[in-house]
Amino acid sequence: MNASLHMIIRAGAATLLLCIAACSHDPKARPRTAPIATPIATPAGEIEEMLVLLDRGATEQARKRIDAALKRDPANPAVLVLRDSLRLDAKELLGPASFPYTTRAGDTMQGLAQRFLGNRLKAYQLARYNGIDKPDTLAAGQLLRIPGQPPRADTPRRIEPRPAPMPTPPARTRPLPPKPAVAKAPAANPAAARQARTAGLAALNAGNVVRAVGLLRRAAMLDPGNPAIARDLARAERIAATVKGRR
Repeated sequence: MNASLHMIIRAGAATLLLCIAACSHDPKARPRTAPIATPIATPAGEIEEMLVLLDRGATEQARKRIDAALKRDPANPAVLVLRDSLRLDAKELLGPASFPYTTRAGDTMQGLAQRFLGNRLKAYQLARYNGIDKPDTLAAGQLLRIPGQPPRADTPRRIEPRPAPMPTPPARTRPLPPKPAVAKAPAANPAAARQARTAGLAALNAGNVVRAVGLLRRAAMLDPGNPAIARDLARAERIAATVKGRR
């Protein structure tokens, strides 16, 4: 009896082990999945910094910033536009049809991209479209090709002549008070403008955006029409607006 009982116990143990092994290889068992990482939104200020790097032609630094941002936030539409600006062909992105445009004083690549393409983030695409490596070197008088069809000129409206008003008798008037003195704009001084621009760029690099904007505006008044000062002032005002939007 003891030998028979021992054999029954061994057979039951073997059967139990087979059941456990079969359950462990059940094809219907659900595999364990890794937790899904929550994307971290890319701040607007970081996107502005990427734009500044692309404006300067620092493509490798911009590429690293863009790749790092997409790892944290892979579906961010603004970062994807900047990534495509670096990786894809500009003619394929913007199309082969284009029209000529001669730049004017104060034009920037971001401003032209917003005006003609509807998105200033496509500034580097527009620069590559024209074979320009550093968009911030854009100057007045350059001939660019703008993708798309030229904007239609508005048809001038016919203005009907108005009847002349009936003369009115002169009214007795009192003498007008003297007009307040208006401060005159400072005379052009390129040397002083260069000093103000240098101080403004130093303040911008030091993080004092408000002082940088003030100095660059003074430089623009002292040397109107200087494209380099106009570009620096536009960039400082964009950064100031971004900083203000964070508060």
